[in-house]
Amino acid sequence: MAILELIVVFVSALSAAVAGFVFLRRSPRTDGATPELQNHGMSLLFEGVDLQHATPEAETTLHRLPNKTDWQALKAGLGARFPGLPDAAELPELETLTLAAASKGDGAVLRLQREADMTRVELEDTAPADPSAQHKLSMLQFELDTLRLAATEAPYPIWLVDDDKTICWRNTAYRSLQAAMHGTDDDAQIEVFHFTPTDVSGKTSVRVPVKMDRSETTEWYNVTATEAGTSTVFHAVDINAVIQAEVAQRNFVQTLAKTFAQLSIGLAIFDRNGQLALFNPALVDLTSLPAEFLSGRPDMLSFFDRLRDNRVMPEPKNYGSWRQEISEMINAASHGSYHETWNLDTGHTYRVSGRPHPDGAIAFLIEDITAEISLTRNFRAELELGQSLMDTFDDALVVFSSAGVLTFCNAAYREMWKLDPDNSFADVTIVDSLQAWQEKCAPDPAWGDMRDYVMKCGERAAWDADLEHHDKGPIRAQVSPIASGATLIRFTEFAHVADNQIAQVT
Repeated sequence: MAILELIVVFVSALSAAVAGFVFLRRSPRTDGATPELQNHGMSLLFEGVDLQHATPEAETTLHRLPNKTDWQALKAGLGARFPGLPDAAELPELETLTLAAASKGDGAVLRLQREADMTRVELEDTAPADPSAQHKLSMLQFELDTLRLAATEAPYPIWLVDDDKTICWRNTAYRSLQAAMHGTDDDAQIEVFHFTPTDVSGKTSVRVPVKMDRSETTEWYNVTATEAGTSTVFHAVDINAVIQAEVAQRNFVQTLAKTFAQLSIGLAIFDRNGQLALFNPALVDLTSLPAEFLSGRPDMLSFFDRLRDNRVMPEPKNYGSWRQEISEMINAASHGSYHETWNLDTGHTYRVSGRPHPDGAIAFLIEDITAEISLTRNFRAELELGQSLMDTFDDALVVFSSAGVLTFCNAAYREMWKLDPDNSFADVTIVDSLQAWQEKCAPDPAWGDMRDYVMKCGERAAWDADLEHHDKGPIRAQVSPIASGATLIRFTEFAHVADNQIAQVT
C-alpha cells in the first residue's frame, strides 16, 4: 500500500513539472492576425505636492521651474497635453480622475488615483515606442496644431513668400480680404497689397493702402516683414482707425492754424518735448524772428535766446543767471502763473503770458499793448491835469455818478468836510456824504432834495440852496446836472460870494 501511494505522488509531481515547463516555454500564439499592441506607460507617485517616486521616463515629463513645487512641474509638463489636470488645492477632494489627450490623434490616457495623502499618476500610451519620446512627440504635435490654428485664424492677414517672391501660404484673413477685393480667393498670386518686399526691408513697418474695387474705398494696413530662412513672413494690421484719427487731427490743426492766423496776438505752442509745434503770423511780426527759424521747431531755450538777440525781450541784468531765469519762466508757464509786461528799448510794450495745455504742452501769448499803455498814460495825465486844475478852485466841488457814487472831489472839498474818499476801501455814496454833511451843518430840507436829485433819471434843472456850516458859517450849495447823468455839487462860502459880487461891481 505504501509503495502504491509513493508511485502516485511521484507521477503527479512529474506531471506538474512537465506542465510548468511546457507553459513557460510556450511561444505567443500567432494566427496570422495583427497582434495587440502592448501598453507602454509612465508612473509617478506624489505625497501632497512632493514627488516621491517616478519611473525614469516619467521624470522627463516634468517641467521644473524655480520656486515651483513638483506638482506644478507636472502641470507645466503635462497640462497642455491633458487639459483639466487639477491644481494642488483640488487634490484632497480627488478620488480618481481619467483625462484623455487633447489632440485627436493622440490615444494616450492620464489616470490619477488618490490614496490618503498620496496621489498616483499613470500615463498610458498605446503607441509601441519609448514613452518619454512619445510624450515629446505628442507635445510637439499639440504645439504645432496650436500654432497652425493661431496663424490661420488670426484676425489680420498673414502670408508667406518664398525666395522666388511667390506666395506659398496665406491665412483665412488674407483670403477674406482677397475675396472682398476681387471676388475670389482661389489664386494666391492675385495681388492684395501693392508693395515690394524691399519696401519693408530694414524697416520696422510700412503703411500700405488697399483699394477695395467693389466699394471704391481705401483701407490702410501696417505691414511688417520677418525673415524666416529663404522665406519671408508678412503681417498686415488694420490701421484705419489710426488714419482717421490722424486726418481728423490734421484737419483740426489746420482749422486752428487758420483761426490763429487772424489773431493779432502772437501765439507759440511748445509740445511736451519743449519744441515749437505751432505758431501764427502775428508771432513773426511781433518778434521779427524768421519764419524759417520758427518752422525748424526750435526748443524753448533757443526761442527765448533768439528773442533776446533780437532785443524783443528785456535785456537780462546778469547774463550768467539768464538760463536760470528762463527755466523759472518756463516752470511758471507750465503752472499757468506766468504773466509779465516787457518794456522794450524800442518803446514798445508787450504783455506776455504762459499757459499750460493738455499732454504737457505750453502756450505763450505775446500781445502788443503799446497803444493801450500810451492811451492809459495819456488818460492818466489828463486826469491828473484836471485834478490839479480843480484843486486850484476855492469852492468845494464833488461829483456823483448816476448811480449815486462819488467819483471826484477837489482839495477844497476835502478841507471843508474833512473827508478823503480816495482812502476809503468801499465806494462812497450820496447817502454816506449826506450823513457827513449833516453832522457839520444845521438841519435843512435841502439835504433830502439833494439825495433825490442825484438819484433822479431824465431831465433835471440846476438849483441852489443856502446852508449853515458849523465851522464855515453860511454856505451856498449849487446842484447842477452834467454829462452821463452825473451830478456836480458846488459848495461856496458866503465870504467868497461877497468877494465875487464886489469884483463884479468893480
